[in-house]
Amino acid sequence: MQMTSVSVGEPEIYAIPVCLTIAGLDPSGGAGIIADLKTFSAFGCYGAAAITSVTFQNTQAVFGAEPLSPESVRGQILPIFDDFAIDSFKTGMLPNKEVIDVVADLVSQRGIPNAVIDPVVRATSGFDLIDDAALRALIDRLFPLAVLVTPNIPEAERITGLRVSDDESMLRAAEKISALGAVSVLIKGGHEPKEKDGVKVARDLFFTDGKADFIESEFIDSRATHGTGCTLAAAIAASLARGMSIEESVRRGKSYVSRAIASSPMIGKGHPAVNHLTDPFES
Repeated sequence: MQMTSVSVGEPEIYAIPVCLTIAGLDPSGGAGIIADLKTFSAFGCYGAAAITSVTFQNTQAVFGAEPLSPESVRGQILPIFDDFAIDSFKTGMLPNKEVIDVVADLVSQRGIPNAVIDPVVRATSGFDLIDDAALRALIDRLFPLAVLVTPNIPEAERITGLRVSDDESMLRAAEKISALGAVSVLIKGGHEPKEKDGVKVARDLFFTDGKADFIESEFIDSRATHGTGCTLAAAIAASLARGMSIEESVRRGKSYVSRAIASSPMIGKGHPAVNHLTDPFES
């Protein structure tokens, strides 16, 4: 049989934003780097990941965690920085000061843009997830590199030492976190919905350039809340990578998470994950 040579030319090159997550591994897939990567994909971004800690959890409980060494974290991140042009990145669980120092050193040395820092420091149950030395390193080393810091109310309280219970105290906490070096702050109030005109609303505070904006959305009464913080931060990072402004990215991320909660497949016996496959650009 005679073989015919066919010239197919150079392959077509597609421009696609690259997002990196530096966070813990949740084997149930609802939070941490798995949730982040699914969110990046939903936004049309290429996702890369570096694991900081392997957690033992499902939708019902966290049973433990095994932090990776600083050397292991550095060994994961460096090849990515050497190979890819990173358009944005987010952090999640950073288990100790040594890991935080590694991340801060590498990010600042390489000038990686659009840092979204999700300060996973306190569980909503009130349990502290990192010690005071790690918290200090997080504030001193990563907040000044952040375009946005995204604490929930318990985390904002741990960071600032303030009691956050109303709009005024949310504003004071946001101002204090901004003074620690973050360009913008989003304090998430979804765990404590407010009543407005007889309807429950999730009320978050977005603070940037010295100005506060309360962003409201309908509170969705659902068990599907596993990984919502990780997913929101990843959605904002992906939006930034696509060239959106910080405010537009925050609003796009919140809209995506709301629809993802509402359309959760409710997998799991505890608090299921959201639907990361929801369309983030749905009008």
